[in-house]
Amino acid sequence: MPTDSPVAAVPRPLKLAAAVVAVEGLVLVVLGIAEALTIHGSRLVLGLTTTGFFVVYGVALVLVAFRGLWKAARWSRGPTVFTQLIQLLVAYSFWGGGGGTKAVAVALAVLALAVLVCVFQKASTEALAGGTDDHPVL
Repeated sequence: MPTDSPVAAVPRPLKLAAAVVAVEGLVLVVLGIAEALTIHGSRLVLGLTTTGFFVVYGVALVLVAFRGLWKAARWSRGPTVFTQLIQLLVAYSFWGGGGGTKAVAVALAVLALAVLVCVFQKASTEALAGGTDDHPVL
């Protein structure tokens, strides 16, 4: 009962989801670095924690993409779905804001929905389950 599938056997939708999740992670790392460059003395703690969160979260997404989704590792589905659902909530919060945030909301929602559709396609689900002989833990 293998936990990882050979990369050649990974379906195209799962590879697409991995690429999108990796890009999301890289964007978060860049945002973390940008936040670090704008830290002021009056908001030092907030700036440091925001920087740390964005960088750690971004690196984690990149690892999920390349060590999990790209190799069809069974464990990668949970973190992927969770982060995309959070992204949908963030998109919803951007929708009501002013100053052109609707475009950001649409972009976030479209990417999250695309990843979810790719992950939940039958071929992706079978690849992530490791075949039909998968047995539950309990």
